[in-house]
Amino acid sequence: GRYRSSLRHHTTHTFALAHRTNMLRIAQSQSASILARRSAATATATSKRRALSTKSPGPLDGDAGAAATHVHHAMTTFLAVATPAVFMVPDSWTDGFVDKAFGILVAVNVSAHSWVGLNYVVTDYVPKVSKSLLGLARIVTAGIGAVTLLGLGRIAVSSEGGIKGAVKGLWSPKKKEAEQ
Repeated sequence: GRYRSSLRHHTTHTFALAHRTNMLRIAQSQSASILARRSAATATATSKRRALSTKSPGPLDGDAGAAATHVHHAMTTFLAVATPAVFMVPDSWTDGFVDKAFGILVAVNVSAHSWVGLNYVVTDYVPKVSKSLLGLARIVTAGIGAVTLLGLGRIAVSSEGGIKGAVKGLWSPKKKEAEQ
């Protein structure tokens, strides 16, 4: 009797534990399935928003099409390779024309890169708030890109040492401190 009671208790306990474990596995797989569906739905919605337009992209659609993505990646690569190279070269090699030309290239690349990148953000997030704000948001990103271009362009052309000199100046001591 005692052995059967103990065996029955052990079997019941083992069955209950196996049942709980299976229920946990089912709940976990359902949660994973729900998350996967939500993730896929979000990705599909984003790609549909980008592809919904049957008209050709407007002048403010910096993220429209494969060409925009290719240009965006080319600008990123240029900035990642050229900027450290120019900053490591001695100032005597880059004074004058090279500084101005490099500064203008950086100004154009940084402003275009930020404009295209912000358009990706606008495409992904503004329609979640209001689709009617999409055009205004694109105008704002174009304005940010234009102000960036004008500001960096002015530094590149008018500032002593161009962009390279301005960036180096952030870590150089002030003239008054250096004279004392």
